[in-house]
Amino acid sequence: MSQNLAWFGINPEPLLIVISGPSGVGKDAVVQRLKERNPDFHFVVTANTRLPRPNEVHGVDYFFYSKEEFQRRIDAGEFFEYTQVYNDYKGIPRAQVVEALDSGCDVVMRVDVQGAATVKKKVPSAILIFLTTASEEELVERLRRRRTDSEQELQVRIETAHQEYQRMDQFDYKVVNREGELDKAVDDIHDIINAERHRVQQHKVSL
Repeated sequence: MSQNLAWFGINPEPLLIVISGPSGVGKDAVVQRLKERNPDFHFVVTANTRLPRPNEVHGVDYFFYSKEEFQRRIDAGEFFEYTQVYNDYKGIPRAQVVEALDSGCDVVMRVDVQGAATVKKKVPSAILIFLTTASEEELVERLRRRRTDSEQELQVRIETAHQEYQRMDQFDYKVVNREGELDKAVDDIHDIINAERHRVQQHKVSL
């Protein structure tokens, strides 16, 4: 009898939810609000080689590694997915994802657009959500307000974002994170997750 509980929605398969989108669309803010409202989700702490921004904590916001340490972990096969963006590496620790899914937790990861495509290729049942702004002009304004890049770096980010928007059709869902409407974006993501949980055909995430 217990083997059939999933058919009745009692023990649904855990979900792998990927939140992605161009730099500046608010991925960190959306994920932080999801954390506040969903303590039972497992939020993957990604690794990267850039320097921490003010108030970012190693092991909480990201794992900050040197490029040499990151390469050592690549060679050891520790990453489920990794990529190079803006001359820095970003990666998803494999063991963290496996352990969370095995425990039955829904897993949320934030990755860049290139990384999301890699995740979908490896795990077709992953749910890919493309986070965007209301317009490209709004995205450019957000990037300028951050004041974390030189003008040359800013132009690279803008051009990269333009290219990433062309890949939106590779995603399962689109969520608009409008200025001042963070909770609305999070509500939309909740609606997506709830819809996926109510699918008749539940797909097991296999890594």
